[in-house]
Amino acid sequence: MSDTTISSQSSPASTTNVASGAFPQAAGTPRRFHWGVATAAYQIEGSPQADGAGICVWDEFSRTQGNTYEGHTGDVACDHFNRWPQDIALMGELGVSAYRFSIRWPRILPDGDGAVNQPGVDFYDRLVDGLLEAGIEPFVTLFHWDLPAALQRRGGWSNPDVADWFARYAEVLVAALGDRVRNWITLNEPHIVAEHGHLNGDHAPGIRNVYAACHTIHNEIRAHVAAAQVIRSAVPEAAVGLALSNSAITPASADPDDVLAARVARQWHNFPLYLEPLIHGRYPAEIEQRIRPYLPDGYESQLPAMVDAPDFVGINYYSGFLARADASSWLGYSAASEPEIPRTGMGWPIRPEGIHQVLTEVHADYALPAVYVTENGAAFDDLERAGAVEDQQRIDYLDAHIRQVLRARQEGVPVDGYFVWSLLDNYEWAFGYDKRFGIVRVDFETQERIVKNSGWWYRDLIRSQRG
Repeated sequence: MSDTTISSQSSPASTTNVASGAFPQAAGTPRRFHWGVATAAYQIEGSPQADGAGICVWDEFSRTQGNTYEGHTGDVACDHFNRWPQDIALMGELGVSAYRFSIRWPRILPDGDGAVNQPGVDFYDRLVDGLLEAGIEPFVTLFHWDLPAALQRRGGWSNPDVADWFARYAEVLVAALGDRVRNWITLNEPHIVAEHGHLNGDHAPGIRNVYAACHTIHNEIRAHVAAAQVIRSAVPEAAVGLALSNSAITPASADPDDVLAARVARQWHNFPLYLEPLIHGRYPAEIEQRIRPYLPDGYESQLPAMVDAPDFVGINYYSGFLARADASSWLGYSAASEPEIPRTGMGWPIRPEGIHQVLTEVHADYALPAVYVTENGAAFDDLERAGAVEDQQRIDYLDAHIRQVLRARQEGVPVDGYFVWSLLDNYEWAFGYDKRFGIVRVDFETQERIVKNSGWWYRDLIRSQRG
């Protein structure tokens, strides 16, 4: 690694007027608020088999022709495995107080369950120490979609034994890092793993089977509980939660069928699918009616043991849609067409008010002790000019959404942190390197990092909030 891989571009003294006080103040309540950034191991680390690590389902999926944009893989990504000190220095320059990152499961347990790969543990041990030395709080995610390939051959998330495998993995990590890490996220967007990995097949492991999808949902909840109990047993003061995908969902009309469609969509796509079992020991009513035939036999008898309220919930939010009744869909709804609404580079409708809607709903429904916005951001086509990266669309997106987050906090939702997705341009799953979400640009050929204007904007916002 060379220091020359960091851009020599000087940071502007100020790029915005956020310090003017126009923003609501997160510090206006006695609760501490974390301003953070987020990443995922497979998307940034590269070096997938370094130091004895095993491979994951995304290694195999991305190396299979036709699965990803131009055959892109995460083999190099942002080379964070080798450049993590530089990336911590970038976080320090941006002034973030927290970093949400994930751990690559097969880097710790190459076969998913069995012998521990100590060099892999040592990598994350150094990373945590480096963050703490920089005054940055680590938020550790155990699973961000990189299931060891060896476990997939044993059935992966469809195998009920996955709860035991995940608990063993958590046991290794909490023994290594639990003396320094307080905040633990077990699963990231488990619904995406179930729907896109096991129902639609456009994510790893590329399965299209409704039974596999519904078994995955059930086993993910069991695995979360098993890992949470291991972590709390080892570190009683730890806070354990999970990060859930969410969309702002609204009925396409006042027609009762569309209203029901939106309710079903909300239960399927959003936090109720996982929080209802964890808090009340049942699946959401309308969803259970539809997925009951595909859940494991005797699942009802397991529900009481799955009750284990999280210490917090992570809300991942990017967009929203209008739901309409659709008898041709297996769940009875589809997204209504909205031709006029502005969209991100992913084609996702921009609905900043929707993040307030979701935060308000999760607090009203479940009243957990804390809520974090664990992912929020957007991909756009940035303009690199004269050594700077201009991305006003991203600034506008973040500005509008953060205002809604702070509005929810002022209204009493216990939002204790906000994490931009993402710190770095990275490997965007099936889209490869075609889509860029970062507030720091990465040149994937040279690995040079350049803080975008949105990164400097975020730095200024953080400074104004601390002032």
